Amino acid sequence: MPAYWVARSRITDPVEYKKYTDLVPGIIAKYGGQVLARGGRYRIMEGPEHFHRFVVIEFPTFEQATACFTSPEYQRAAAFRRNGAGEVENVIVEGGEFTT
Repeated sequence: MPAYWVARSRITDPVEYKKYTDLVPGIIAKYGGQVLARGGRYRIMEGPEHFHRFVVIEFPTFEQATACFTSPEYQRAAAFRRNGAGEVENVIVEGGEFTT
C-alpha cells in the first residue's frame, strides 16, 4: 500500500535551502519515492497561511517512506534547512481505502 510524504514549508534562506533540495531527489529515488507535487501553484482553502511551498511524494510503502526520512543521508541533507534556511512540517500518511 503506498504512503505519502505531505510537507509544507516556508523558505527563509533560499541559498542555504537549495543545498538541501539539491541532495533530496537522489535520496528519495533510492527509497522508491516519486515526487507528485513540489512548489507549484496552490490555494490555501482553510487554515493558516504561514507556509508557501507544498510537497507530496509517493513511496511504495509506509516503511520505505519512514526509512527515507530517518536515513542518515536524508538527515544530513535536512540539516541545511534545519539550521535556519526554512521551516518544514512533514507528515507521512498511508494511502488506501477509506472507511467510515
